[in-house]
Amino acid sequence: MSATPVRVLIADDQPLLRHSLALLIDATDDLTVVGQAATGRETVQRGRELRPDVVLMDIRMPGGDGIEATRQLTGDRTLAGQRVLVLSMFELDEYVYAALRAGASGFLLKDAEPDQLLDAVRRTHRGESLFAPRIVTRLVEHYLDRPAVRRPRTLDRLTERETEVLVQVARGLSNDEIAGVLGISIKTVKTHIGNLLAKLAARDRAQLVITAYEAGLVAAR
Repeated sequence: MSATPVRVLIADDQPLLRHSLALLIDATDDLTVVGQAATGRETVQRGRELRPDVVLMDIRMPGGDGIEATRQLTGDRTLAGQRVLVLSMFELDEYVYAALRAGASGFLLKDAEPDQLLDAVRRTHRGESLFAPRIVTRLVEHYLDRPAVRRPRTLDRLTERETEVLVQVARGLSNDEIAGVLGISIKTVKTHIGNLLAKLAARDRAQLVITAYEAGLVAAR
């Protein structure tokens, strides 16, 4: 018996793009589109009604933008487990940081290849943060340009291995990739990430990414 497909809500103000994304997603066996929304307010409403696993969120929409919609959905305790993957044609710094601060689990550009998009949805559902390579570069550049920051006391509670895992998470690596880089099992990677989430009081991997960059862990290595 096959596993239940990942349920996806598509939020974008362009009907043609919504239709194209729906066709792409529904052509897979493990993903399914449960609804579509054209405005920020409609996205929040449908997110609460349909309770999808992943919301593919555009940023610039009428009726409340994707940032505010993301903030409302991720801030709703009744929607625990629902994740937001931002899909935008803009890679402007303010959009990236605002999306992450609002609780988005990842940020992908609309020029991504179809397979990249499908993989991003799957990884987002698994709880892995996903960022387009250009976005990771912008994050590094942004934090390199900032004055040196003081290492948060919470990071002092991390073991050396947990810190190594945190750095790899911030670099956008998947669990499989982290296991390969550090020479440990995937089960061990998951254990370390669970410890990181608990010790840093982070909701998901995206928050771990923010913590790592703000602490200078990635820029320093």
